[in-house]
Amino acid sequence: MKKLVAFITSGYPEKSFSIDLAFALHENGVDTLELGIPFSDPVADGPLIEKANQKALELGFKFEHLLEISKVVAPKVDTLWMGYFNSFYQQNMQKLIPLAREIGVNGFIIPDLPYEESSAYNTLFDANNLVNISFVAPTDSETRIEEIIKDAKKFIYMVAYTGITGSGVTEDLQPILATIKKHTQTPVYVGFGVNQKTAKEKVKGADGVIVGSAFVEILLNERLNYKEKIENCSKLAKIIKNEINS
Repeated sequence: MKKLVAFITSGYPEKSFSIDLAFALHENGVDTLELGIPFSDPVADGPLIEKANQKALELGFKFEHLLEISKVVAPKVDTLWMGYFNSFYQQNMQKLIPLAREIGVNGFIIPDLPYEESSAYNTLFDANNLVNISFVAPTDSETRIEEIIKDAKKFIYMVAYTGITGSGVTEDLQPILATIKKHTQTPVYVGFGVNQKTAKEKVKGADGVIVGSAFVEILLNERLNYKEKIENCSKLAKIIKNEINS
């Protein structure tokens, strides 16, 4: 069965909501949860996630809120922390990675940490049985792909196009997916621009999809109350999980 990863903005609109939403998504087909860490300059994210980040920060989000959410969610839901390197670096990676393991988090997704720089933390991740998710982009050469994915664990994050999340841009991913598969047995999940309309097409040749902006758009809808937001996100998760496996 192909997998569904869901990104949500941690602490938006509040901690208890994030916890309730995490469990609801898990119950409706989400295999892995990305807890996004609000950041003032999310360079890889589109306007929806950027807006949610800003709102969360305005509401007083602190890193400790991520820890509080994770302590409840991670023991029961496969959880990854997604954030920009500065958010992690400020917490001291030597202390943060063991703490993440203690809480039950299974890994990090750091889109602005280049492969060459991330390798400095490989020993620390391995010692704590955590993964640092590897990224591959359509612009990467086969030589670079082979280098990036040689030690990839859990799954490889295939960026669906060169740009930001939430964009409607499409690219033919079959050639690069075939190249990746030639060099690894690690599952490949496609992210960027995945929603209920595109999921079936995006997952072709891949092992799963990563959905963020489609969920965050629901969270930003001020016409919906908390219960309705959770219900709509749950419905969307169920639809996408069915789409990628039909």
